[in-house]
Amino acid sequence: MRRAAILVALLLPVGCGPRAEDQAARGERIAQERCAACHAVGRTGASPRAGAPAFRDLHRRYPVEQLAESLAEGIVTGHPDMPEQSFDRAEVEALIAHLRSLEGPGAGGR
Repeated sequence: MRRAAILVALLLPVGCGPRAEDQAARGERIAQERCAACHAVGRTGASPRAGAPAFRDLHRRYPVEQLAESLAEGIVTGHPDMPEQSFDRAEVEALIAHLRSLEGPGAGGR
């Protein structure tokens, strides 16, 4: 129940805040700063680190909205080289908007 409440709290403000394009652009900047050393964070290009999934492909693995809780609480993987990452609410909203923008027309082979 707690997880559902967190997810709802994180997702509701997305439509109420800055325009989606602004959110997506902010999310892309955050991804560039915090994730691009290992992951391809845009519509094209390979991930710098082998095995690190490209952000444009994440929606094929799971609904990106489900990543909100992990982003807020801290992404931890079995991969020893990936640092634990956590984001505040505004950053989560922006990152989710960026990931959603990669699902649309012209996004990585779609």
